[in-house]
Amino acid sequence: MRRDELRHFLDAALVRKVPRDNRDTPVALRRRRIVCALTLVVGAVILGVGLNVPPGEPLFLLLTGLLALVWLGGAVLAGRMHLGRAWTRDGRLARPLVQSLALGLLAVGVFCAGAVVVAQVPMLRDPVNAVLDHARSAPLPVIVLITLVNGLAEEVFFRGALYAAVTRRPVLVTTVLYTLVTAATGNLMLVFAAALLGVLVGAQRRVTGGVLGPMVTHVTWSVSMLLLLPPLLTALGSAPVG
Repeated sequence: MRRDELRHFLDAALVRKVPRDNRDTPVALRRRRIVCALTLVVGAVILGVGLNVPPGEPLFLLLTGLLALVWLGGAVLAGRMHLGRAWTRDGRLARPLVQSLALGLLAVGVFCAGAVVVAQVPMLRDPVNAVLDHARSAPLPVIVLITLVNGLAEEVFFRGALYAAVTRRPVLVTTVLYTLVTAATGNLMLVFAAALLGVLVGAQRRVTGGVLGPMVTHVTWSVSMLLLLPPLLTALGSAPVG
């Protein structure tokens, strides 16, 4: 992708908003905020417990499945959601599928480049391996399915229900809350990844006016990193012993 093409792509994906009017009534907004607040508390507790379960424990799979249900349930109870639209190369509006896939792959490239640095620093490498230990201790198709479902559920809630509940600086607020919830895991690298991803998909939500783009970008990134990080860290000589 040439520099001009990349600039136009990023402008359409992350800067230039599409026209829409998705505002809630005052009553609906109040209901949305109450539901979102309760969902955030419950989700943070389940996430914190789940990621601190020893790798290989069946409870991990149970809790991650429950967490997806919490995010989805909270989003449904909070109120209506919109898929959103994006600008195409010829100035039309369409569902943000290909654009979001490309954005997710760009994020994968950036994170893989960062992994080269992470692999050389034990303080950063160990938290990453702590997360990957869960993936290594269960059948890969099961972990891929869990990653896919939870990524979709997170976006439906955080960039769907929660984003619509925030009337000022929603990208900043939803990113901060997403990062704080992730902090319940106690994993430094997950928190860092949540902050970066939150800004990216938050900007996407701002531009497209819906959850489809963030959903595609998130699962493209999360599933790709799940599949690429273990062999990448192994190739860099950072695989754990045993």
